[in-house]
Amino acid sequence: MTRRSDRERPAERLPGPDLRRRLRAWRRTRPFWGGLLLMLGGTELLLVPLSPLTVLVSLGLGGLAAIGIGLALIAAGLFLWFLPHTRHYVSVHALLLSVLSFAATNLGGFVVGTVLGIAGSAMGFGWTPVQQERREDPDTPSPLRDGQGPRTLAAALPVVLLAALAQSPVQKAPGPGPVVAARTPPTVTTTLFAPHGFLIAGVREVPTADGPVKAMVLRMRSASLTDYRLRTRDGRDELALRADTLDLRGDVTLYLTKFSGCLEGILCLTFTPDGLPVPPVVPPFVFMTDVSAEQALVTSDVIVTDGLTLEAS
Repeated sequence: MTRRSDRERPAERLPGPDLRRRLRAWRRTRPFWGGLLLMLGGTELLLVPLSPLTVLVSLGLGGLAAIGIGLALIAAGLFLWFLPHTRHYVSVHALLLSVLSFAATNLGGFVVGTVLGIAGSAMGFGWTPVQQERREDPDTPSPLRDGQGPRTLAAALPVVLLAALAQSPVQKAPGPGPVVAARTPPTVTTTLFAPHGFLIAGVREVPTADGPVKAMVLRMRSASLTDYRLRTRDGRDELALRADTLDLRGDVTLYLTKFSGCLEGILCLTFTPDGLPVPPVVPPFVFMTDVSAEQALVTSDVIVTDGLTLEAS
């Protein structure tokens, strides 16, 4: 009786065994299939607006957004292939873009691009490297291959994030201490709001001269604001504060009664203390444009400004 290991395996009959062996070893050290699905989803988003179906697809803002998101998903897939250590950062970014593509493009490439992007980002996020152990018998099949083994449940990632989009729990955040906020919350506008280490801590009541007001608590390590404008009227005079750039550094905490803007310049949202339609933890690459907010209070270790002016009327 001939053992299976003694017989010639079918794979060994194919040409280029050394090349296929090196390719297989390279594939097993990175989230290969997740990156491949991301590139397929990005390619599909690119092909739909450039296809001859002019009756169904318009090359307006939806077409431009499809091209931009498609290129970003392809780049994310390449990052998973060649820089696998960035898989968590890249996968979450790709997941957000895949979900946004459904609203910003032609239904996410008629849903196909969105589904491929969500599946690829989930597989990339859940992939974990496996330590290759030497075995005495090389013919013994390895029980772990292709990144199998203990890992995050990747399939649950989009479900958890989408559930957080639908309903975010309101938590009691630490208060600002004895500081009393202005009677009327100042209005703040900025063309670009780029936070780093962004965390929505919850909702709490901030004390004012006319009684407490409910405010959202936003914490971050730092934030950069461009074309910063602040207007306040806490008495008879109106004060206006302007700055070309405003950088908040250190332990930054914002207390806002209203917050609106366009997420990554694509999806415009409005946040209020009564409903926070975002996950409690926001990825570090997220930025917002055309921001308008009612700012009850702000605390920061360091504030650096450029082109600061103060006006009163």
